[in-house]
Amino acid sequence: IPDVRRPGNGKWCYLAFIISIAWIGGFSYFMVDWVSVVGNTIGVPSVVMGYTVLAAGTSVPDLLSSVIVARMGEGDMAVSSSIGSNIFDILVGLPLPWLVFTLWPTTPNVVTIQAKGIWSSIFILVGMLVAIIVIIHCQGWKMTRTLGGLMFVLYFLFLVQAILTEYFLNPCFGN
Repeated sequence: IPDVRRPGNGKWCYLAFIISIAWIGGFSYFMVDWVSVVGNTIGVPSVVMGYTVLAAGTSVPDLLSSVIVARMGEGDMAVSSSIGSNIFDILVGLPLPWLVFTLWPTTPNVVTIQAKGIWSSIFILVGMLVAIIVIIHCQGWKMTRTLGGLMFVLYFLFLVQAILTEYFLNPCFGN
């Protein structure tokens, strides 16, 4: 990848961007494949691996950028970045690959979501969003340790319900 920070290399910025995206795409492909293999090897459903390992792996850059801007005193930017990233993931990151997949001439016209408890997870996430807004309001719209702890508790509760739902509703696992 050309180092565009060096004087005279600025003209290569678009190439550097495209190469960087290609590397990220390649690493993402292998990360998903490896997580699937590990999950299958140890008997953990792919949905659970997605909720935990993949979610954590793809959120680390968000975490690092949020910590950096929060330490700079830009708490609004840290929160906005996190929210914006998730909205982008849901409204672009999911439909764009699905659209490409369904437009490809040799593939089916639909993408099947195999998670049995997807609707309950969506409703729980919406409920958690409301809970987070209420908690932030109760903390005076300030990021506090209590707020951080409560968010961890909410995430842990979401994981517990998602794992239990997957194990009890998916006939291939549990029971």
